[in-house]
Amino acid sequence: MISAYASSNKLVLGQLKTEQKSNEITAIPELIKMLDIKGALVTIDAMACQTKIASAIVEQGGDYLLAVKSNQGTLRQAIENAFSSQRANVAGDISFEEGHGRIESRQCYVIDSTELEGDFSRWKNLKSIVMVENFRLEKGKDIDLEYRYYISSKELSAEQAATAVRENWGIESMHWVLDVSMNEDAYQIYKAHGAENLSCLRHMSLNMLRAETTKLSIVGKQKRCMMNTSILEAVLSAGFSQVMKN
Repeated sequence: MISAYASSNKLVLGQLKTEQKSNEITAIPELIKMLDIKGALVTIDAMACQTKIASAIVEQGGDYLLAVKSNQGTLRQAIENAFSSQRANVAGDISFEEGHGRIESRQCYVIDSTELEGDFSRWKNLKSIVMVENFRLEKGKDIDLEYRYYISSKELSAEQAATAVRENWGIESMHWVLDVSMNEDAYQIYKAHGAENLSCLRHMSLNMLRAETTKLSIVGKQKRCMMNTSILEAVLSAGFSQVMKN
């Protein structure tokens, strides 16, 4: 099952079950075709760093920001070479976080795709390449330094790229909420379309609960809905209002 998630308003926009003898790589373009992504920046992890997926996003009127790892060896090496001098540059977008006994910093750099050595024209509308330097210092452990690389069809500033990379993890928080609040991982229903249908209902329920503005946790709202029909009506009303706006 693959899902599309809008990080700005924390809503699930759509989902699609992968067919038998298929996988996420072939299903993602089909899900993209179902969505109105015109003007949106679509972020996907490295597994989906494929030319067909990039083309599908652009053809739908959106832009892509795709993580690049070893599955695209030649492209990855070219990006690393292009950023060899920027690694010592302090002009990127830097953010610091401190908590849980560790200090983390992230520094983001963006350069034009024309800096790449080689022919990467198969990546539709490729305009920017991005490097994010992740530094972590944790008490009692060695310093951890990691570099992450991305490609984009949009001309991005370092700040815009850094924000998009951070927001890409929003879908992970959604899965965490579904598991903790709705026990998604505990369900053992596989027959026919049962798993797909229940997943769709959970996504719809989460969207409605988040659309309702009472300052309660998702679990708190769920309990209130069970005890008070007026709260349930408020959640349903907020959910339908959100659908009408979109």
